[in-house]
Amino acid sequence: MYSIVNSGGLHGVTSFMVRVETDVSSGLPCMEMVGLLASEVKEAKERVRVALKNSGYPLPASHITVNLSPADIRKGGNAYDLPIALSILQSMQQLPERCAEQFLVVGELSLNGELRAVGGILPMVMEALRTGIRKCIVPKQNVKEAGVLEDMRVFGASSLKEAADFLKKSKEEQTILYENPTLRDEEKEAEAPGILDFSEVDGQEGAKRAAEIAAAGFHHLLLIGPPGAGKTMIASRLPGILPPLSRQESLEVTAIHSVAGKLLKQGGLIRERPFFFPHHTMTAASLTGGGNSLKPGVISLAHRGVLFLDEMAEMRRSTLDVLRQPLEEKRVQISRNTGVVEYPADFLLVGAMNPCPCGYYPDRNRCRCTESEVKKYMGRVSGPILDRMDLVAVVKTPEVSKLIRGRLRDRAANESSGSIRERVLRARKIQEKRFEGEEISFNASMGVGDIHRFCRLSDETQEQMTQAFRRMHLSARGVHKVLRVARTIADLEGEEEIGMEHIGEALLYRAEL
Repeated sequence: MYSIVNSGGLHGVTSFMVRVETDVSSGLPCMEMVGLLASEVKEAKERVRVALKNSGYPLPASHITVNLSPADIRKGGNAYDLPIALSILQSMQQLPERCAEQFLVVGELSLNGELRAVGGILPMVMEALRTGIRKCIVPKQNVKEAGVLEDMRVFGASSLKEAADFLKKSKEEQTILYENPTLRDEEKEAEAPGILDFSEVDGQEGAKRAAEIAAAGFHHLLLIGPPGAGKTMIASRLPGILPPLSRQESLEVTAIHSVAGKLLKQGGLIRERPFFFPHHTMTAASLTGGGNSLKPGVISLAHRGVLFLDEMAEMRRSTLDVLRQPLEEKRVQISRNTGVVEYPADFLLVGAMNPCPCGYYPDRNRCRCTESEVKKYMGRVSGPILDRMDLVAVVKTPEVSKLIRGRLRDRAANESSGSIRERVLRARKIQEKRFEGEEISFNASMGVGDIHRFCRLSDETQEQMTQAFRRMHLSARGVHKVLRVARTIADLEGEEEIGMEHIGEALLYRAEL
């Protein structure tokens, strides 16, 4: 007997529908699996056979053929065990004919028939909805993730037998057993992570202003200063002033983390912008992603969020240089002999570094580095990477009197993240209105054509700006970055036209390069 069960496969952060076709017929007893399968899918044959036996469904002495269609797309991962098992049960007439026709089915089986969580559920559910499938059977651990989309009715099974028993029930009985996505959303909403506040940073007004501009326009930021000056404090508080994720951005971020297997514990929709703080000894592969299963790397996990690279000058230059293309194209392409995948990588890069090997240049009372040593140290970060930074802020060692006064007397005088975020959100709303109907969301994403449309200058401002650009010998990329930053500064001030004061402030953040 012939049967079909719908499942899903992954290619990057997108999914494609897979038809698990099974035929059980007389002939030499065996189980064949075809359909351009990766090794982990081929191994599903033994897992399914033993799981069926231990669940009370021993395989007959028949010729079983399982095909995963379409046959021209490579299929990997551990999500096909459950659909294969249910398809075999249908062909064995242990389940009603065509009972799983309107379901998406995914899940890994253990040898005793229990279901284990799988990654990439959200992209599969999104693709299923696009093709008209509005019901799914997933492992219990994946229920929150599958229920992110309210149009999808989700049944969470803990075992193969539970999934089979569910399909034997009538549609009315099944309706009672579906999960409630609204309740799951409310539970997720209640989980509010603690966010660090800018009121805890004493002094450093210039660096905090740069962080505000970076958050408002999603501009890349480089902090340069001596050890202990507060670079990490400022960077770690940046997520607290960023605009919230839109619904579409939340789906994008959640899909990437789902494919990477990072949602198995928390589940649900990610509503906070990601913040990643990897160690400076990481490799280029950990940044871009890859491996046998072509998983997303750190720069993709930081999509729509912040990637903080501390001690940039201590990182391998080859590792930093892999950021060149993603910073421009907002995506990363991974090519291996098993295939080519593309992951989004639109992140806000925040870098921090010391100005010299000892960290105290240009304070000659403490710094003993020679000029050549300073130049060599700064040269560890390549020019093309530095040129891609929109803002460069110097973080100086704060005065002891400010630290003591700030800690013991008037800490409340420091501006809080909440008040800074209000200005950021106002600037964000201006950008939303400006880019309505466009594919971009922030000023930092403006292309050359967008800059000509939205960064118009008066004749006087343009003349003064041209002279400043010539004195600073800026590259074409540098010119465009100054204009984007000036547009954001004007938005923060609520000004429709970019003035010379906005250009002047934007140029200050390029002067340190």
